Amino acid sequence: MSPKLRIVVATRESKEDFLFKTALGKSLAVYNYPHIEIALFERNKSGLPAVYNQAIDAARQDPAILVFVHDDVYLCGFNWPNEVAEGLEHFHILGLAGNKRRSPMQPAWAFIDTKFTWDTRDNLSGIVGHGKGFPPTILSQFGPPRQEVKLLDGLFLACHSTTLQKHDLRFDERFNFHFYDMDFCRQAEIAGLLMGTWPISTVHESPGNFGTEVWLTAYSKYLEKWKN
Repeated sequence: MSPKLRIVVATRESKEDFLFKTALGKSLAVYNYPHIEIALFERNKSGLPAVYNQAIDAARQDPAILVFVHDDVYLCGFNWPNEVAEGLEHFHILGLAGNKRRSPMQPAWAFIDTKFTWDTRDNLSGIVGHGKGFPPTILSQFGPPRQEVKLLDGLFLACHSTTLQKHDLRFDERFNFHFYDMDFCRQAEIAGLLMGTWPISTVHESPGNFGTEVWLTAYSKYLEKWKN
């Protein structure tokens, strides 16, 4: 029997509009997945860590593989639930793209400085499509997947709820929509958890919002917490 997966997603849309207007909702509506639940936080105005922590708390009574994913991510394949389960046989925390190293003052998983200079391909891992639906306009091949990494992109994170509870691992609610993923990965590293990328066919609609005032505020909080 396949393990139960619970997708955790926050959206500004209503429950009804989520299935018809968002990339994630539309991709989930294509097939009937018997072992998948959706923890949908509709009309959401809270930061992602607050929402994700609610799902972690709820899973104490109902364990599952938790898949934290943005609503602008289109899941292209029909076998992705098994791919997630397979990846979690190798890593405690699974993502689509990440970096094998951390750098001082690093502003995002893929960049090494505040000029948003890309790290080298030797350090990057994963494949993500970008655009509006399938096929993607751009296929970002950061580096070979199935690699152990220190940082993961927060657009898609999967792990067993029991792993999070065993290590008392949660998302830091001082962050809303930026740096929560990097902070989460650093906590996971301290806890001794293995993080890695896995090839799961997806298309991400958003290129990211780096350098905005909100982003800079979150960056300052991140540096204040971790000192580098």
